[in-house]
Amino acid sequence: MKATAEELDAMRRYGLTLPIETVPLSAYRELVTELPDLGFTDVWSGEAGHADGFTPLALATAFAPSLRIGTAIVPVQTRGPALLAMTAATMANAAPAGFVLGVGSSGPMFVERINGIPFEQPFDRVRDMVRFLRRALDGQVVAGDFGTFSIERFQVSLPPRQVPVMVAALRPRMLRLAVREADGAIINFLSPADVKQVVATIGADGDGKELVARLFVCPTTDADYARELGRRIMTGVITSPNYAAFHEWLGRGELLAPAQAAMAAGDHRGALSAVPDQVIDDLLIHGSPGQCQDQVRAYVEAGVTTPVLSVQPAPEYGTGLHGMRQAVRALAPEPTRTRGS
Repeated sequence: MKATAEELDAMRRYGLTLPIETVPLSAYRELVTELPDLGFTDVWSGEAGHADGFTPLALATAFAPSLRIGTAIVPVQTRGPALLAMTAATMANAAPAGFVLGVGSSGPMFVERINGIPFEQPFDRVRDMVRFLRRALDGQVVAGDFGTFSIERFQVSLPPRQVPVMVAALRPRMLRLAVREADGAIINFLSPADVKQVVATIGADGDGKELVARLFVCPTTDADYARELGRRIMTGVITSPNYAAFHEWLGRGELLAPAQAAMAAGDHRGALSAVPDQVIDDLLIHGSPGQCQDQVRAYVEAGVTTPVLSVQPAPEYGTGLHGMRQAVRALAPEPTRTRGS
């Protein structure tokens, strides 16, 4: 049954992505402490070269203990199984409102080229890590061969309360893994119409499972600025092999083929200019704050249970702490309940 506008405005979860690249970690207290009053329920972080996936969350739960925290995502290759389980257990024990461990395969650029770790059997590694983590985080003694790694004997010494494990997924095989063996899926770089395709692919296995979507949002009415920003953020990602296959599956293969060819030829500038406005408008939420909120609502209508905003700098607000706080306030689910600046 389709939800009413009032029900969607009272959606159960509404998240913010940290870090915000233009705001230093040392200034986060001012931003984070007001998030619950604005209607935010979650803070999520990840690893893409700017910060590790856990430190911003540790700060967030210390500054605003009522916020649930989660990773979206940390790679399964760059930490050993026991270290990842220990880190997750530590975060969960430190977070009064709960911690969600989102994991994924990442890609050769992050795993191999800058971390020097072979990028091998990504699907199998995710599957095996999920199976290990679910047992380890449940406090079990874990031993045995998991396929892509073996564990002699491991047990979390201080088992946390329940830690949901979620999987970043793009195409059908990983999406089905996320809902069959984990607690849900994490998705990004897609439109509300694409979410419907994802939900249809998951099918009944997704009933009762969480679907987290990281949504890039630029609250500006300057469409040219937003599209230029979107190209800078997205071109390198959506032309990479994994995301190229994802968007081929979603039906954007022909639209993105020129940009992918330019990137493969080493022509980064040509790739930027070859991404059509239509693609940026599909993948980047932009417009007035009210228009942006309407677009977020469209994702929820399509099946997202937890929208997580990645707020981008807009000329109307500026890039510093004060400006980004104003932008976050403008995009909040309950924007009339803000405190003074």
